[in-house]
Amino acid sequence: MAHRVVDAGVDVSKPWLDVALWPTRETTRVSRDAAGLSELASWLTLHEVGRIGVEASGGYEREVIDTLQALGFDVLLLNPLRVRRFAQAKGRLAKNDRADARTIAQFVSVMVDTPQPARRRELDPLVEHLTLRRQLLDWSTDCTNQLEHLKNDGLRATIERQKARFEDVLATIEAKLAKLIAEHDDWSALSRRLRTVPGVGPVLAQTLIALLPELGTLSGCAITSLVGLAPFDHDSGKYAGERHIKGGRSEVRNVLYMAMLSAKQHNPLIAAFATRLAGKKFKVIMVACMHKLLVMLNAMVRDGADWRTNAA
Repeated sequence: MAHRVVDAGVDVSKPWLDVALWPTRETTRVSRDAAGLSELASWLTLHEVGRIGVEASGGYEREVIDTLQALGFDVLLLNPLRVRRFAQAKGRLAKNDRADARTIAQFVSVMVDTPQPARRRELDPLVEHLTLRRQLLDWSTDCTNQLEHLKNDGLRATIERQKARFEDVLATIEAKLAKLIAEHDDWSALSRRLRTVPGVGPVLAQTLIALLPELGTLSGCAITSLVGLAPFDHDSGKYAGERHIKGGRSEVRNVLYMAMLSAKQHNPLIAAFATRLAGKKFKVIMVACMHKLLVMLNAMVRDGADWRTNAA
């Protein structure tokens, strides 16, 4: 009789971890601290668990994943939206920590059929600084929007001071990001290679290094699908609907969009490609150009080629 493979799902919250097994359905709850993680590791070992699924949970999941991976467990970081849609497809509408853990365990068992890369812990400082940079830009934009409508001099002065503080911190964060890249030889070399492409600046290079570590390891189709730049069909019978992009890593996609505004002017290949698409909707042109640029960057990293070599 074949040995039954047991998968686990972990629902992460700030105070505790709810854990469920599939298909055996055992459950447990432990505290989200060193003692709880040690107890969890023993429990998982006792039940001979193969893979463990953990949803992204605002950063609370990091210590869980790192601890379990260090102990030799195969831990998968899952997209919460995919797991929730899996639950809806099964008609599972109840949502509580124990039910969520069971859904995660079943998702791993049914939906995950390829090995997943280990979490890159060394990227955490880069990711955190990029996240704060994005937030500072949003806060500064909020201040700008408020100033458009405020008439009171005192209130305007308060918001202007706040905006100036955000911009000061932003300058510090951007300097720190540059320093983090420079301190790692592999990041520095990759950043230099990416920036040989006209239109690719430091922010896009940093974002690709931190948030798209798969760059250069996947096919062009796979990498664009991962970012959410692969248009999906919307056809039925003789009806051929518009293609739309969806899902993926929005943080990477947003930075690519901003970089594209520069690349369309300064990158000859992208500019020529955009010209050939003249007459189509602006968003369609932008997405197509973003797709082309990402495929190009992926090929460069895969082949170890700079822009000039790649273009030739």
